[in-house]
Amino acid sequence: MTSRWVDEVAPHRDLDVTWNIMSLAVLNEDKDVSESYRAFFPRALRYTRLVAAAKELHGQQIVKPLYDALGTRIHPGGSTDADAVIAGALEEVGLPADFARYADTDEYDEPMRASHFAAIERVGNDVGTPVIAVNGTAFFGPVISPTPRGEQALTLWDGVVAAASFDGFFELKRSRTRDPQFD
Repeated sequence: MTSRWVDEVAPHRDLDVTWNIMSLAVLNEDKDVSESYRAFFPRALRYTRLVAAAKELHGQQIVKPLYDALGTRIHPGGSTDADAVIAGALEEVGLPADFARYADTDEYDEPMRASHFAAIERVGNDVGTPVIAVNGTAFFGPVISPTPRGEQALTLWDGVVAAASFDGFFELKRSRTRDPQFD
């Protein structure tokens, strides 16, 4: 939802957005997390590997469309069948079906991990995803739901830019009070 918010804001604030790769599996690989959460990691790693391969072989411009195609099937679509998610996403972005093989190989793990750890280096170790960088300052978040639209999206963006302008600003946080709301 954060990426959809950035998409909403970008044309109104003349943003130059570069989408990079983070992996929940890599982020949490050495952390003490529940077994039910850890069970998701192999599937998440498949998606991340697929996007990393696409970026390396087809360029930066494929990252966001593939990320969106995967995410739409997983989140509002509710699919837990990784093979179906991958096949549908590849078809949507115009990549051949056999490109799915990259989801099951570590061939592009090095650049995927480099992208992931570049974000962590910018923001620190005690964070999750998403990470957003504004004018050289990186933050974890914002974690938002639903995706703000219109003037509300711009107001939130301007607030993030304002927070990023203060070198001593580090964190805002509150507990989630509802499940994600996809539009």
